[in-house]
Amino acid sequence: MEFKALSLQGVIEIIPRVFEDERGFFFESYNEKVFKENGIADTFVQDNQSFSLKNVVRGLHYQNAPYAQAKLVRVISGQVLDVIVDIRPDSATYGQHLKVILDAQKQNMLYVPAGFAHGFTALEDTVFVYKCTNLYNKASESGIYWADETLDIDWEVENPIVSEKDRILPRFN
Repeated sequence: MEFKALSLQGVIEIIPRVFEDERGFFFESYNEKVFKENGIADTFVQDNQSFSLKNVVRGLHYQNAPYAQAKLVRVISGQVLDVIVDIRPDSATYGQHLKVILDAQKQNMLYVPAGFAHGFTALEDTVFVYKCTNLYNKASESGIYWADETLDIDWEVENPIVSEKDRILPRFN
């Protein structure tokens, strides 16, 4: 696996080694030892999966402490524009966002530390999966309005499909 540190501190793109032959392909999507050797020592306690139609925007979601979650995100089929926003008040990159294309053909993953809001645009019909370091807690659930003017995120979609819940999330400021 290749581990690439990205511009926001602690965020890592992971590109697995894919073995292909006439039968199909195989790759290791998680290996605790290899992840620890590359600076990701979290314990993942919950796996989630969603399906999104093309042009769906989900997010920006996070959980407040003490239920904050680091995530390991990837797509099984399709392609998304994955978006994260640094919401760590003491961070040098507080309020900055990062976008990464996650693609089932590439099999790449994104490690998102706790302290980030997360969302994505489905660029195709997509199955999205993610591992979390903390269990979901409804009372700690929060988010930021996806089209917040302060963040100025280009979600790269016209006429997005957005849930009512995500349309009423608070602004960043």
